[in-house]
Amino acid sequence: MAFTGALAISTRALRKTYRRRGVRHVAVEGLDLDVPVGGVHAFLGPNGAGKTTTIRMLLGLVRPDSGTMRLFDEPVPERLPHVVGRVGAIVEQPKFFPTMSARRNLRLLSGAIGAEPRLVDTVLEEVGLADRARDPYRTYSLGMKQRLAIAATLLKDPDLLIFDEPTNGLDPAGIREVRQTMRTLAARGTTVLVSSHILAEVEQVADTVSIVARGRLVAQGRVAELIGSRSQGGVRVGIEVPGTAGAVLEAQGWTVRRDGRHLLVDGAPGAARITEVLAREGLFVDELVPVRADLESVFLDLTAGQGPGTHPPDDGRDAAPTGRRAAGGAA
Repeated sequence: MAFTGALAISTRALRKTYRRRGVRHVAVEGLDLDVPVGGVHAFLGPNGAGKTTTIRMLLGLVRPDSGTMRLFDEPVPERLPHVVGRVGAIVEQPKFFPTMSARRNLRLLSGAIGAEPRLVDTVLEEVGLADRARDPYRTYSLGMKQRLAIAATLLKDPDLLIFDEPTNGLDPAGIREVRQTMRTLAARGTTVLVSSHILAEVEQVADTVSIVARGRLVAQGRVAELIGSRSQGGVRVGIEVPGTAGAVLEAQGWTVRRDGRHLLVDGAPGAARITEVLAREGLFVDELVPVRADLESVFLDLTAGQGPGTHPPDDGRDAAPTGRRAAGGAA
């Protein structure tokens, strides 16, 4: 589906190849990517699908072979110096001084990028680190370190934040902290692009999604609509005599699959009809749950057989990047 309204990111026919041992490998192949302004947009794909390479091209760290890219309707990389102030990114592990406090680290960074020093306490509050602002960075958990990296990107008050696998290596508490931070940022009007492989977390935080495989777009749209369009539409039935109940339901012309003491029923007009048919035979259910698709099942369905193949690792290392960015990413 095509998004209506303003776009924070748009690419058309984007292509990037790498040469390895004299053989050319395709990392991104004709990618048409749209990210609407506002909300959290998930950028998903198997390892080697071209996600990190795409992000690096958008930030001017890797040069595409062909195609076009736009950030807030400005062509990049040609106009990147004019729009980069609206973009913050974390594309690699940020570097902070371990013995310095979070506040001191951010004050040094604010001076380096020309941000107002008064914003330091504001961004620490926004990511939930105000009460630990005086503590040395080395005492921070992984989740807190990632939130400090996010705070660093906020010093410019960007309109777009790009996070590449922001929850890698985090425990469940850290993942939840980062997820809550992304939702808070989106609620205040910031567009957040997040590349991640933790699909259950992405489903909880993302408004819209783009799924890529082998460098090509395979689906995009609102998360709820994408899941709804591929809903399995069946019913999961829990009953003490699944064998007998299955025969009764199959006699109605419905498709029945056994799953332990449960039955997966497809083709019935509704859960109420299943209950009615079984009750007539003196069979009573103790569980009746509609089977709905989730983002993980949609993702696996769309990318089945679309692993990295001959693509290089999706890290841009073979591209000889033109530069490296630390905590502020594109800051």
